[in-house]
Amino acid sequence: MRTETGHPYAQLTAAPQSHMLTLLLPALLTGLLGSIHCIGMCGGIVGILTMGLPLDVRQNSQRLQLYLLTYNLGRLSSYTLAGLLVGSIGQQLAQWLPFAIHTWLASLLIIALGLYITGWWPILLLLEKLGSRLWKKLSPFTQKLLPVQTLTQSFTLGILWGWLPCGLVYTALALSLATGNALTGGMIMLTFGLGTLPLLLILGNSAPWLLKTTRHPLLRNLLGILLIALGIYLGITQFYPNYQIYGIGLCHH
Repeated sequence: MRTETGHPYAQLTAAPQSHMLTLLLPALLTGLLGSIHCIGMCGGIVGILTMGLPLDVRQNSQRLQLYLLTYNLGRLSSYTLAGLLVGSIGQQLAQWLPFAIHTWLASLLIIALGLYITGWWPILLLLEKLGSRLWKKLSPFTQKLLPVQTLTQSFTLGILWGWLPCGLVYTALALSLATGNALTGGMIMLTFGLGTLPLLLILGNSAPWLLKTTRHPLLRNLLGILLIALGIYLGITQFYPNYQIYGIGLCHH
């Protein structure tokens, strides 16, 4: 349906004031659906953290959960900081590039993430290789924090873990870029991080069945296809920004 604002293309270069928060749900879904990728990338790290904890901590489920939460709080803090930085960059780029271009980039990366998870096209490996340069500089500091004996160590290790090269994280950062706003970019990354939290907490509590389940091709293909659909839909809605439901564009406002 045509709105009073005219043709939908006319809004491609508009300031994204009303559209900033519409990226929150895609960010949450990207974290939730894409966290299956975390099993392979971060599963070993979570295992090292858990097995390196003192025996009395590992045998007490409440204390173990506290360490895992602290660890993940550090990780989410790094994600939020990265979102603030990238959102600020997006704000500067918005002066020269249409806002929709940023969102289309995010859409393409979500599609690429889906292809990566299914194993159909691991294109995001290229981005992870680029990010490995920063990780090589941070990695030695993680060794000094192991084995983790205190909550402070756990939190600090989580902060460093947040900069691990990961195609899933880079996809969420593209959503932060699309906001064109530093604060909203940070909110996007925090929301994304919360989406990854459930699976990693279950993994941290030593669930062998989870490893077997998440490696099943049927599940990976299903989650990958859902991500591909999310990416396609997010890109299409840039042409029709007045159609929204729960923030991602299905119902006319």
